[in-house]
Amino acid sequence: MTKKERYTHILNYFEHHHPEAETELTYNNSFELLVAVILSAQCTDKRVNMVTPVLFKHFPDAETMAAASVDEIFSYMKSISYPNNKAKHLKGMAQLLVEKFNSEVPSTIEELQSLPGVGRKTANVITSVVFNQPSMAVDTHVFRVSARLGLTTNAKNPLQTEQQLMKFIPTHQVAIAHHWLILHGRYVCLARTPKCEICPLIAWCKYYSKL
Repeated sequence: MTKKERYTHILNYFEHHHPEAETELTYNNSFELLVAVILSAQCTDKRVNMVTPVLFKHFPDAETMAAASVDEIFSYMKSISYPNNKAKHLKGMAQLLVEKFNSEVPSTIEELQSLPGVGRKTANVITSVVFNQPSMAVDTHVFRVSARLGLTTNAKNPLQTEQQLMKFIPTHQVAIAHHWLILHGRYVCLARTPKCEICPLIAWCKYYSKL
């Protein structure tokens, strides 16, 4: 099986069975999604969704968050992983949005990465989900699942994974393929004990072929 054939089979399966895949983070606008994605680093979406309703109630936009103290922001998100750093990032991010971007979430990878707490993965999520750009955000699930399925070869870091995936995934599928891979890693291709016995992709999976 060639790599192109592997991609075709796997993407066709997802497109047919999961045509509506999307982020599991709860949000109402681009600012809320940006906050939620920053909070989701090394933290589950489920936990983030438990915290954000109260956080967004007190800080519904960049202006209110920028005007708040770090301690005040922290008080509403202290159950999140690394709350001290993330509270500082949220404060700094909101301030920069107000000062530099007219309180609007920017639409380019470069501008997004200039914001505190926003790395390439977060920037790719925002450009993909909010602005419908063909951006491939690589988190631990995407990194692991891509390697196991054989979609990537010897990728050493998220950027290499992103570059390899972008070579083979059709432009119109890049945004949703990000969600396909994340959800597959979250519920089927688990890190420690992948559920190969229920996985519909074993016929095309490099990892399974070696078991």
